[in-house]
Amino acid sequence: MIRAFLNGKIYTSFKPKKIVNALVVANERILYAGSNEKARKIARELGGEVIDLHGKVIFPGFIDSHLHLEELGMYLEMADLRGVKSIKELKEKVGDFAKKTKTTWILGHGWDQELFDEKRWPTRWDLDEVVKEKPVMLSRVCLHAAVLNTKAMELADLLEAELPGVIRDEDGKATGVVKEEAFELAREKFKETLTLKDYEHFLKTASDYVSSLGITAVGTVSVEERTLKALTNLEARRELRVRVFAYLDPGKRGVKESGMFENLDILNALKKLGIRSGFGRKKLKIQGIKILADGSLGARTAWLSEPYSDASTRGYPNISKELLQKIVREAHEAGLQMAVHGIGDATIDMILEVYSSLGNVEGNRHRIEHASILREDQIEKMAELGVVASVQPHFVITDWWVVKRVGEKRAKWVYPFKSMLERGIILGFSTDSPIEPTNPWETIYAAVTRGKHENVETYRYTEDEVMNLEEALHAYTYGSAYIMHAEKELGTLEEGKLADFIVLDRDPFEVEEKELRGIKVLETYVGGSKHY
Repeated sequence: MIRAFLNGKIYTSFKPKKIVNALVVANERILYAGSNEKARKIARELGGEVIDLHGKVIFPGFIDSHLHLEELGMYLEMADLRGVKSIKELKEKVGDFAKKTKTTWILGHGWDQELFDEKRWPTRWDLDEVVKEKPVMLSRVCLHAAVLNTKAMELADLLEAELPGVIRDEDGKATGVVKEEAFELAREKFKETLTLKDYEHFLKTASDYVSSLGITAVGTVSVEERTLKALTNLEARRELRVRVFAYLDPGKRGVKESGMFENLDILNALKKLGIRSGFGRKKLKIQGIKILADGSLGARTAWLSEPYSDASTRGYPNISKELLQKIVREAHEAGLQMAVHGIGDATIDMILEVYSSLGNVEGNRHRIEHASILREDQIEKMAELGVVASVQPHFVITDWWVVKRVGEKRAKWVYPFKSMLERGIILGFSTDSPIEPTNPWETIYAAVTRGKHENVETYRYTEDEVMNLEEALHAYTYGSAYIMHAEKELGTLEEGKLADFIVLDRDPFEVEEKELRGIKVLETYVGGSKHY
């Protein structure tokens, strides 16, 4: 079907900023972008449909380069604990939620102990006061830590487990707080209770939700076997509302006497089958391998080169350099893109050292996820190697306490987006959802304000890292497409590209920056078809 969209204010790209009045879409692609007169003529000659936009604003669809699609679907059906101000309030919310839900596990997400009146982490005994007979797992906002009740700790075999991620009190008793690998084990125990249909439901729910926010493509990370099966089923039934680029977990994790181990069964299967980046169908492609190399600043598990300013720990890596080297080299030689989570600067040193040992890093576009604490020498090294990055600007606002964590000396290294752009590093924007709000306008707002209206302390040290609106929108469209090897198909509304675009209620270039987060998406089109 041929459609001509006329009388619009259509931004085809942001760097450079180009505006046209009309688009003609045929076979899911943009046949023409230009004047109303020519678009109308093309539609008339080809017997196409004419749609009058009545002056509405059109943007390329947003591309979220790093989120957790199945986790988002789960989160949308969990207890929402964002902004909870005390353990008392947390218990009340969990108690109310437990009375309404019929699920085997009671799940919640989004709490942050930095906001609590009690100035401490919650414990399993707190949760036992509310729910004892069912397992409860409440993930911290960063998704690198959680608190479990006693029932959940027992089911996950964590009460006596000798793992650094099982936090214990002065008497050696497990408190119910679990971090990193211990949290992963608890999540695995929960996931064992889910069916393939459950995964399909979560993914379909998340796909519909992100489409309603103007997101037309996503990079979903840490994808496991059942998630990939569910995505494949949804794509085959044409139920995916967005394009999905999957970054797979290389294999199952487990515990043995010597500590955590990796079974690289998924990476080995991809190599054996000759599956390379970009393999897949219209709405689903296998893009690469995701590795979680350290933790989060909030949980103090991100690995720093010097100790935290508010604790004696430096954090720690989640993977040895030797194993990271092995995975990266095997994926690189197999033609798969790497996406390595690196928040602390010590972790980024390790990632860059591993990437430096490869050839043609720029061609493979190997990624660093987050790049939260980044020294100037590391920025230079990334630029030299051609490493790209998926970053989450909303962390600047959510991590309002980060100066306390890293101190004034390192505050200027926090989320240095502008510096990265100035060195020529290609950035893709994302939310890490459900960790940050999925709404792209919250991310854009954070990128162009860096918390100055919220009096976030980080702004004082990093005011020069503010991005302008064109830069932020470019990163959320073309930039995200580029770091997923999709810039020839997505990211702008140029002729020949896929017709993925959104209709807005107003022009972001004509509002005050405080109003950006209130912009609404009226319609979402993928391949020229309205999906929302």
